[in-house]
Amino acid sequence: MIWTRATSLEALNRLNAGTLVEHLGIVFTRLGDDELEGTMPVDRRTRQPYGLLHGGASVVLAESLGSVAGYLCTTGNDRVVGLDINANHLRAVKEGDVRGICRAIRIGRTHQVWEIRLHDSKNHLSCIARLTTAVLSASGKAPAKPGGAD
Repeated sequence: MIWTRATSLEALNRLNAGTLVEHLGIVFTRLGDDELEGTMPVDRRTRQPYGLLHGGASVVLAESLGSVAGYLCTTGNDRVVGLDINANHLRAVKEGDVRGICRAIRIGRTHQVWEIRLHDSKNHLSCIARLTTAVLSASGKAPAKPGGAD
């Protein structure tokens, strides 16, 4: 298991009250040993004017999953912020839900890299995103990593 913080899906979903994540209908649905999943509806909130899932909404789902996954891999008062995200939109989605699956590529002491794959309701791959995060310590020093490795 890669997570260093104890939590539950209920606790993760409560964090989203009153945020963009809640507004878009994003819900964390599974916390596995090494991956975090969530869903987002394709509806009036998340479609662009041509009736397709907005690429920006896909990126919000991807960054939300990656940022929370990153936070779950830290300790103490460490915080995680996004540094860079890129997304390749591979297939249009018009209806249903999209499901994002977030997995670590690299979990370092000061930086993390996450891959997030979005699938439509028929399990077709619709988007692949990569998020790079920075781990910030409240002290301003590089955060300590369990085991001392970067």
